[in-house]
Amino acid sequence: MSVNGTSGHRPFILGLTGSIGMGKSTVAAMFRDAGVPVFDADAEVHRLQGPDGLLIPAIEEAFPGTTGPEGVRRADLGAIVFADPQALRRLEAIVHPAVAEERFAFMEENRDAPLIVFDIPLLYEKTGTRGLDGVAVVSAPASVQRTRVLARPNMTEAKFGEILALQVPDAEKRERADYIIENGGPLEETRAQVQSLIAALAA
Repeated sequence: MSVNGTSGHRPFILGLTGSIGMGKSTVAAMFRDAGVPVFDADAEVHRLQGPDGLLIPAIEEAFPGTTGPEGVRRADLGAIVFADPQALRRLEAIVHPAVAEERFAFMEENRDAPLIVFDIPLLYEKTGTRGLDGVAVVSAPASVQRTRVLARPNMTEAKFGEILALQVPDAEKRERADYIIENGGPLEETRAQVQSLIAALAA
């Protein structure tokens, strides 16, 4: 694995991921605050599926009645695709190529940056590590994770358990990661880790 700066040809591309409640979005914001370009895959999906989003016609054709002026009616579409693996694959076949195009465009826009971060929630579960120079996993103790998640509106123990069952366990993510950002303590400590990582990768 080579760090950009030695060759000067392209950015170091860092995948950022972490299980629910680990604080990945908080860490992504820390990278962004430090001036690092961050591509938020979830935000891109929301934009593509929002009002006048590019994917609305294709999603409406595949799943009639699941879109409107506000974009995708997420509850209606979710009720269909999460109960039917084939339907979910049809939706992913619409969404994933579009997000990949936006990701490529983002890379082109930021080709002169020493470091680019791809914020990818389901990196190990769905996306994979192809095209990445390294992966950073945001992690916290299970007790901290549980407290954070159960404090969310409309979250229950059962729903939390279902989400965890669909995600690669934190312990496995830590084993597979190139870098681990511990986010169970004060945010100042987390930010210091982020700054150290930026200094190492963008040197």
